[in-house]
Amino acid sequence: MTETIRTEVGWRRRRRLEFLGGVGLLLGFATLVALSVGSVRVPLAELLAAVAGGGSELNRNIVWRNRLPRVLGAIVAGGGLAVAGAAMQTVLRNPLGAPYTLGISQAAAFGAALSIIVTGVGADGASGGLVARSLTPIAAFFAGMVSTGVILALVTYRRATPETMILTGVALGSMFQAGFTLLQYVASDTELAAIVYWTFGDVGRVGWSQVLVMTTTVCAATAYFVWHGWDYDVLDAGTATAKSLGINVESLRIRGMAVASLVTALIVSFVGIIGFVGLVAPHIVRLVIGGTERYLLPASAIVGATLLVVADTAARTVLSPVVLPVGILTSFLGAPLFLYLVIEGRQYWQ
Repeated sequence: MTETIRTEVGWRRRRRLEFLGGVGLLLGFATLVALSVGSVRVPLAELLAAVAGGGSELNRNIVWRNRLPRVLGAIVAGGGLAVAGAAMQTVLRNPLGAPYTLGISQAAAFGAALSIIVTGVGADGASGGLVARSLTPIAAFFAGMVSTGVILALVTYRRATPETMILTGVALGSMFQAGFTLLQYVASDTELAAIVYWTFGDVGRVGWSQVLVMTTTVCAATAYFVWHGWDYDVLDAGTATAKSLGINVESLRIRGMAVASLVTALIVSFVGIIGFVGLVAPHIVRLVIGGTERYLLPASAIVGATLLVVADTAARTVLSPVVLPVGILTSFLGAPLFLYLVIEGRQYWQ
């Protein structure tokens, strides 16, 4: 019996490690393709030379000034949204836990729209001084954290249940969406165009400084969640079980929601609203290798990064030379994929 259990545990561990290695290779391949294709195709040998600082000046400029920050931004944003979604689903014990369903994305959109109207600065930063151009992502970030603050206040002072947190997020999302619609109604034509452009979601607007900030934040948040993986595994077994093992469930939920929301608000403030990545990626991982947190979180990050890199590459090339905002593509593809995953993987939430 003991030997059978050991064999089963070893098989599951190998399967999870193989999955991690497989999606890691897939991400590497997708990254190379994304760096190579575009309005100007860069062959693999010339691409590697340009990354190393060699090759022609044209290729170096294409890779280092245009494609590399965009692709790295997609990797970090997709991975960060997926980790945040996985953490929220575990903390809330709800498959619908995600930045969008908790109102964070809508709040960030409201903050960005308000900043655009007040400062008159386009979402792409095409006008205004340095301070004015910085206000849009800052306003989006703080508005997203306002939504999180309300939910955390309910947990702290009213001992809100996970179900209440989800319902509160839906209500907040509706309220911020109404405010966002009102701002669109009163905006001028130029401001309206900037607001709509921001909400599409586009990793092409990030530069090296934004990539650095996102990378630092996402890596720190992922390390935090992996470090507390055992606590979240116990929480998956139920609140009563977690409390019986000495875990402060309320504190664990508050800290988990705060970190996940911080990551989400930061990413959304830089790249706009990108739907379904944070919702779909954790479901794909759970369906294949289960919900053990120390594997779920890094695997979700890699899957989310791969999904966004592939989606952004398709958005740049499908209607070339027209570049589609990646947020449109993820929403179109994410909805049916999520419905399929919910149907196939429903046993993980029963």
